[in-house]
Amino acid sequence: MKFTELSEDSEDATHTSAERASAAARSTWVSVGVNLVLTATQIAVGVAAKSQGLVADGIHSLSDLVADFVVLFAGHHSRKDADVDHPYGHQRFETAASLVLGTLLLVVGVGMLWSAVRKLEAPETVATVHVAALWVAAGALIAKETLFRYMLAVAKRVKSSMLVANAWHARSDAASSLVVGIGIVGNLAGYPILDPIAALIVGVMVTRMGWGFGWDALHDLMDRAVDEQEVTAIRETLLRTPGVSGVHDVRTRKMGDMIVVDAHIEVDANITVEAGHDIAVMARARVLQRHRVLNLMTHVDPWHRPDLDHARAPARV
Repeated sequence: MKFTELSEDSEDATHTSAERASAAARSTWVSVGVNLVLTATQIAVGVAAKSQGLVADGIHSLSDLVADFVVLFAGHHSRKDADVDHPYGHQRFETAASLVLGTLLLVVGVGMLWSAVRKLEAPETVATVHVAALWVAAGALIAKETLFRYMLAVAKRVKSSMLVANAWHARSDAASSLVVGIGIVGNLAGYPILDPIAALIVGVMVTRMGWGFGWDALHDLMDRAVDEQEVTAIRETLLRTPGVSGVHDVRTRKMGDMIVVDAHIEVDANITVEAGHDIAVMARARVLQRHRVLNLMTHVDPWHRPDLDHARAPARV
């Protein structure tokens, strides 16, 4: 008794994997180009226009540029095939990259807080800036917000947590550009205190964002399970496999943006070991085709038909 099923979705799964890698690289290189231009422009104009805020924003853009190269590095290594030392592959390079990005955001946020506090302590030290700095800050804000929306859309389409983290890093830089713009307007209007107050608020936002990404990545590195909705979907796929009578003890752990699953499946106790093995193989193939599952380890349990239980001979005493 053998169960077979055509792998109709295998080509789609391969296409999706290739698409993820291509989209991730393409969006990240777009970010590299934008951040490279912004870093050079913000720092150069900031120095010329005597805007400390714009120079700081340029340094923030530089941190985005560093983050982009971290993403490219992790994306390259996460696509490596499994080997003897890494039997499950290298997908957790992406999780490690998310942890690095979260730490980078945290450091940048704390730096913004420190700078804002120092300005609040001595607002008279803020120099009068040239109006050109305001135009550069406005351009940076538009560029960063556009980049954020583009990268987030790509990240959601290919379901990459690492790209989501990098997209929100771009949003944090857009927020800092907004702060710089407000500070420059306040400076030109004769209210220099607005700059450090706004910087303090965004510093708190960026710090919280960095902590959130870092904390999530840390939990993923400690084999955190996926959400219950995805576990339920995997269980349903197993239950719909011909020959599977029940499913229990489904356990998951994240491996980058993929999932490793352990599950107990119940099969008819009266079939042969070979038939039970074939059912388990088919169940595994169906899950790998329909979900972002890297590997499924199945344990086969015997299942007795309740309508036949009464026919069993009582045990002898």
